[in-house]
Amino acid sequence: MTYFNTGRLAARMLAPAALGLALVGLAGCAGEGGEQGAASADLAQECDKACLEEIADQYRAAYLAHDPSAAPFADLVRFTENNVAMPFPDGTWDTVTEEVGPALTLSDPVLGTIGIFTAIRQREVPGFLGVRLKVEGGRITEVEQIISTARNLSSPPTPIGDVDEYVHEPIIDQVVPAEERASREELAAHAHGYFDTLQLNDGEIRGTCFLPEATRRENGLLFTDIKGAFESGRYLFNNRVRRTVVLIDEERQVALARGFIDHKGQLDEYTLTDGTPAKSIFQEPQSWGLLEMFKVNDGCISAVVATFYQAPYYTSSPWDEQVVDLSTLQ
Repeated sequence: MTYFNTGRLAARMLAPAALGLALVGLAGCAGEGGEQGAASADLAQECDKACLEEIADQYRAAYLAHDPSAAPFADLVRFTENNVAMPFPDGTWDTVTEEVGPALTLSDPVLGTIGIFTAIRQREVPGFLGVRLKVEGGRITEVEQIISTARNLSSPPTPIGDVDEYVHEPIIDQVVPAEERASREELAAHAHGYFDTLQLNDGEIRGTCFLPEATRRENGLLFTDIKGAFESGRYLFNNRVRRTVVLIDEERQVALARGFIDHKGQLDEYTLTDGTPAKSIFQEPQSWGLLEMFKVNDGCISAVVATFYQAPYYTSSPWDEQVVDLSTLQ
């Protein structure tokens, strides 16, 4: 891991993962087990939901102003953009010129995490931004950003919307009455069920369900009939979905995950479940890196929002701590 001193931008390098191993997120919520997780949760609880969401607003303002002093950053900040560790601030912190918005903010006081989805411009370049922040003792210690622009989605053609038409479904921000809420574990299970359905999609819905009116926005582009698309087997070209659930917003009933969708590029022509012939757009190895959230109402997914970019095949996240031998993966 790499941390950067926010005053002097001096790097402190910690031991990397062993060569030949990949970081892979599996089921469950990171940081919720063991003494270290309990200590982290206790520290996170010092900042409640209102506190976290105020820090989210301060972060967005500081980002737009290119001014870290405008938000409560710790002395040492770990920062990645599109899964690349870099000095803080750097990347789009130096180039953003406008937040088009509207911003969607999620928060998890148990883990001290914040999620943000918004639309931005870098001068003439529109884009979609997903952010995960870690807050400890009222100060931001981790910043994970996913930035999606037409350039980093150019091959093969992938979904991207118009930032000037960017909206969020109102249901996402609605607080669900306490008696109607699913548990943290159940919310995480819906996220994993979605990804299990997406992986090697053959028409079977696995581990989750969808409300008839459920929507999905991928880089701002609206999709409807999520269930129908999955039942068609359209996404058979998704060989693997590696993921880690990183935030549970219990009041809003939202689970947020980071992950990668891997396309081996071997599949060419295939048949949908209704017999319609199809051809994969992935003709070479490629992955998508993502931050993606799932809203749950009445026991089923009601809305999905994702920000993703094109990554080199089998890119791993520097944030995921579990390591596995690549030779065990198919």
